[in-house]
Parts: sequence; C-alpha cells; structure tokens
Amino acid sequence: MFHEQRHDVDGLSVDDLRAEYAQDLAAVVDANGIDAVVDETGLDRDTVASIADERFPAAFSLQDAASVLSLRDGVADPDTVVEIACDHLLLGMTTGVMDVDAVESDLAIDLDAKEVQQKIERRAPMTFDEYVHVQHVIASRQP
Repeated sequence: MFHEQRHDVDGLSVDDLRAEYAQDLAAVVDANGIDAVVDETGLDRDTVASIADERFPAAFSLQDAASVLSLRDGVADPDTVVEIACDHLLLGMTTGVMDVDAVESDLAIDLDAKEVQQKIERRAPMTFDEYVHVQHVIASRQP
C-alpha cells in the first residue's frame, strides 16, 4: 500500500505506480461499498465513485487517500497513515542520500525544492498525484 516503505519501483513508471495504488484503493471501496466509504470518510459520492473506477480526481489529496485506506482492517487512522507515508519519504531520501533539490530535479511535475520539502514535512497539503510522483523519484534512487 502507498504508505509502506518502498525500496524501489521495479521498473514501474509513475503511471504504473498510480495504477497500482488506484487498484488498492478501489478494492477498499469495493469491500466497504460506496455509501459506507462516503459516510466514513466525508468524501463526496462522485469522488468515491471515481476511486471505485480506479481514477483520482485532480484535487484528491494524500489525506483523502489515507481516509479511504484507513477503512481497511489493520490500518491506522488517516492522520497516522499520512504521517507514516511522509516519514517513509524522508527515510527514503536519507537512504538514497538525496536532498529536496535532487528530488525536484527528477520530478515530472512542477514543484520546486521548497514546495517538495513543505509537502513531505506536512507543512503544506499534498495531492495524491504529487505524493506518487515524489515517492516514485525517491524509490527509483534507492541503492
């Protein structure tokens, strides 16, 4: 799942990684039902239906993904999932001997180093797509 430590991307593209996570989150919606996910997460029905179809709206955040994932048995609450996910990004940067400038240089999206740092440190909101891009860069640079 997306909040676990990722040591490599096994040749996956960003789109492949996003699709993997889309399948995982769609499975949570399938197991719980759209109405239950709407009730438990506070996400609107259209957003949850998109997740069920393995798509993410542009504004879908890391916190939104964590809210859905937390409905799976054995998964922590959404705030803890976000904390773990971001901590694993920082750990991956340490293991890969990377700083935010190195992450920025490999990103296929428009985030500068300061924005990357703020998002990883949870001082600025992060979309799920931004998270997937940042995680992909970090995991692809692991020794």
